[in-house]
Amino acid sequence: MRSLFRKLFGFLLKLGLLLALLAVVGGWFAWRHFEAFADAPAGAPEGTTIVVARGDSFVQVLGKLRAVGITSGHDLEWKLLATRMKALPRIQVGEYAIDPSLSPRALIGKLVRGDVIRHRFTIVEGWSMRDLRVAIGRHGVLEDDVAGIDDAALMDALGRAGVPAEGRFLPETYLFTRGEAASAVLDQAADAMDAALAEAWAARQDDLPLSSPEELLTLASIIEKETGKASERPEIAGVFVRRLNIGMRLQTDPTVIYGLGAAFDGNLRRVDLQTDTPFNTYTRFGLPPHPIAMPGRAALMAAAGPLDGETLYFVARGDGSHHFSRTYAEHREAVRRYQLGGR
Repeated sequence: MRSLFRKLFGFLLKLGLLLALLAVVGGWFAWRHFEAFADAPAGAPEGTTIVVARGDSFVQVLGKLRAVGITSGHDLEWKLLATRMKALPRIQVGEYAIDPSLSPRALIGKLVRGDVIRHRFTIVEGWSMRDLRVAIGRHGVLEDDVAGIDDAALMDALGRAGVPAEGRFLPETYLFTRGEAASAVLDQAADAMDAALAEAWAARQDDLPLSSPEELLTLASIIEKETGKASERPEIAGVFVRRLNIGMRLQTDPTVIYGLGAAFDGNLRRVDLQTDTPFNTYTRFGLPPHPIAMPGRAALMAAAGPLDGETLYFVARGDGSHHFSRTYAEHREAVRRYQLGGR
């Protein structure tokens, strides 16, 4: 009997060792399989994006990954990996681009870091507020929360009550995430313009006929609309500064066009030049009441540092550049040559 017990005990011991060995081997293979899953590409289709909304659980996020075509791994493996990475309470809200080469480990890490898609919105030099509003409405991603409010209410909402909106947003490219409001981007642009204007005002030449940064901004907006050729901006600034210094009207078409507003049909007529508005620099002396467009940094610096000289007139050559003249007689000859075909 004792011999039988010894044999049974030996058998059970060997069986236990075998089962333990099998468990170790099985566990090792399971671990290898899990690690392979965690580090192999998740197989997202090209161009895949998902949006993690506020309040989404990991199960809901995983459901969104499955919905866009990610089939790798079992849901339990994804949950185990997220738990090991301590990701469950740390996934951030936003829109994510999921590259096909991303592994589940890298993908979860991306969600935890908040590496969201950054969209772009560009304010173009020379845009008016009307142009800016149209661009916001057409963007497609930027949330247009300014469409229903006028310019005065917009500036009030941006903490700039009483400041004209025209010209107050610096032409640059701004980054934002999906769901961000246009007003937040405009707030950035207004801050950027404040900084750029302060820099230009601090660097301005002595004895400019400008009494405030706002007047410099207005002059810069006219310079911006008069030429797209960067090298000409300081000379055009010089013409306007000399005119202001001697009490001569600026006589610049862009201000008249701005004053016409929606009534301008693309053809500036003699009657338009003779019709008085606050922005008609043919009928009124000095600068218009406020900027007529969004000037860029180069136009701001040109207004602050106009080119010295004697020219008082300029006319478009038809190739994007201008001819500058010292006297009205020279100017009339340039007009005849460049705009009247030599007649």
